[in-house]
Amino acid sequence: MIAIIDSGIANLRSVQKGFERVGAEARIVEDPRLLSEAAGIVLPGVGAFADGIAKLTSHGFIEPLLRAIEQGKPVLGICLGLHFLFSESEEFGLHKGLDLLAGRVRRFADDMPEPATPGTRLPGARLKVPHMGWNRVHMVRPAPVLAGLPEEPYFYFVHSYYVEPADPSVTAGVTEYGHRFTSVIWRENLFATQFHPEKSQAAGLTLLRNFASLAR
Repeated sequence: MIAIIDSGIANLRSVQKGFERVGAEARIVEDPRLLSEAAGIVLPGVGAFADGIAKLTSHGFIEPLLRAIEQGKPVLGICLGLHFLFSESEEFGLHKGLDLLAGRVRRFADDMPEPATPGTRLPGARLKVPHMGWNRVHMVRPAPVLAGLPEEPYFYFVHSYYVEPADPSVTAGVTEYGHRFTSVIWRENLFATQFHPEKSQAAGLTLLRNFASLAR
């Protein structure tokens, strides 16, 4: 069973349906004690970083999650779930994360120039924040959750903040939006994506299938 953490900070049914489509049993759990019974854990999230950390704490998920990671269970963070893994976030002030990975969550600049495209770019055009829509992920390390995908698959993104790891070796995939940023991390049994695999059609289902194969 794959446990999808429910602390009120994400639309979890779409994540659960994604796993169901690849033949994996996934359960949305509100009781943190159920994490001990899971073969794998998904940490999703949308919204503000500080509010998300506060809800994980108040719902009692922090210690069981950290214990599961230490025990070697595969864990997948999605979007805000990726941000939670890092030391701190600068979203609406400076807030402490789980500090499983050294680094900071930063906001995209509002003045990022739009890449030049012959015949289409307007002078002075700027990229929109949030970064929303389909974008490529360039693989820099062969993470198990990316197995079977082309070198630069497309995934669906919705975010205004991105992670900046202190240790570049945890980066498994990068994406260009104004600048190159980390969009997939992998360290031992810990995986996370900035994009939403549950909204990314065939490529996303492949990633979920790969993660489910690790959770046995």
